[in-house]
Amino acid sequence: MIVLLRSETRSGNKCPMYFRLGSLWMAFLAVLILGFGRPLEGEAAGARPLNVLFIISDDLTSTALSCYGNTVCETPNIDRLADRGTRFTRAYCQGTYCGPSRASFMSGYYPHATGVLGYKSPRPQIGNRATWSQHFKNHGYYSARVSKIFHMGVPIGIEEGGHGSDDAASWTERFNSQGPEWRAPGDGETLEGNPDGSRPVVGGNTFVVVEADGDDLVHSDGRTAVKAAALIEAHKDEPFFLGVGFVRPHVPFVSPRAYYEPFLPYEKMVLPEKYPNDWDDIPKAGINYKTSENMKMDLRRQKKAVGGYYASVRYMDAQVGKVLDALETAGLNDSTIVIFTSDHGFHLGEHDFWAKVSLRDESAAVPLIISVPGKEPAVCDSLVELLDLYPTLSKLCGLPAQDRLQGKDISGMLDDPSKEVRETAFSVAPMRNGFLLREKHWAYIQYEEDASKGVELFDLAKDPRQYVNLAKDPRYADHLARFKRALGDKLREVRTNDLNL
Repeated sequence: MIVLLRSETRSGNKCPMYFRLGSLWMAFLAVLILGFGRPLEGEAAGARPLNVLFIISDDLTSTALSCYGNTVCETPNIDRLADRGTRFTRAYCQGTYCGPSRASFMSGYYPHATGVLGYKSPRPQIGNRATWSQHFKNHGYYSARVSKIFHMGVPIGIEEGGHGSDDAASWTERFNSQGPEWRAPGDGETLEGNPDGSRPVVGGNTFVVVEADGDDLVHSDGRTAVKAAALIEAHKDEPFFLGVGFVRPHVPFVSPRAYYEPFLPYEKMVLPEKYPNDWDDIPKAGINYKTSENMKMDLRRQKKAVGGYYASVRYMDAQVGKVLDALETAGLNDSTIVIFTSDHGFHLGEHDFWAKVSLRDESAAVPLIISVPGKEPAVCDSLVELLDLYPTLSKLCGLPAQDRLQGKDISGMLDDPSKEVRETAFSVAPMRNGFLLREKHWAYIQYEEDASKGVELFDLAKDPRQYVNLAKDPRYADHLARFKRALGDKLREVRTNDLNL
């Protein structure tokens, strides 16, 4: 009797195995082996599936991390992840503020595909299609989030402890981490809109620094780290997708006092170069919504803002360390993919801009580190997007591919960091109908789909900090025309998807 068995490798290749069986009971035994001996989806024979630990910070610029070259703000825990993973130097978000960025990388679609350009869940637009974490949940993973993964208001949402714009279907369980935010006891100052110093410490999306009393567990991120560590221990014997969202360094800049010490006195903080007449050659729409001028922040307050931001980064980094320690204690380093990133970047006085929304590199670029067991550490300078995380992690864990996803599989870069899958990264700033096409050596920014609010063009090989807008220089007319065509093509591509079939 000949029984043909087919087993499926992690890559999907079919491997025929022929057994010449001498009796009926052996054929029955083969059927049992076929039914119960197959590896799980995404699992190599004899091994458990890889876990996914996704750690995301809020409003974090890569320029604040020591592994990206900052010599003032030390981030030893994120650095140790970079030491064992691939650190991407040209990673870009798809929306330059929280809502559209998070809805994009979790849903697998660009903001202008779903129409989620604000602070809402993408669920009404995607219907029953699986989000990133839901795809893992649907294939046997325990899927949980702690704190902010989809959009959640900061500070108000953290004070209240609600779910924000989260998507319940994406998780097996979900947990929120309340904290006092700007109300934390300590020494606080409102830096924004407070030139005479009379304004008290306030909430909202306001630049506030609070050197807080108490320890790490007083605040949301400290509680998030503890909960994440507990979940790792509780679920170490099953495959898991764990999303851990830290809210710092999002304003208010609130951390325990000890994290401020390296940055005191604030007067020693060094501000970015002030370029004379920096705004003269850019359209009005290109001037960020928060500037030193409209925030009425003098040099003292600007330096304190940088110090307060760095303290928040150091506090967040310490919490990342606690989660990484928990992974190691559970013995899961060799079976867990770890990703660290942010939802977008953040200006710290470059061009006299502050915060997010801008489409300049400080705001549109993000830190991205991916550590995969068995792969060598590396630095990758190729262009990637946060949208690429969904298909890439699905591939790395052996889950089924989905052609509908608008991101690209960048897993090959983890073996060969010189590999390129994108010629251009695409990001948007819906608040001002802004669009960015970022190539390796060029950045093109357009306001309104018809460019009626202006354009910006930067030669990054000669002008990496984007000081000189070449859009009105006739010598670059061909470049400008090429980018305008490319942007129109990109928007048509983005809007051609299965959501509008």
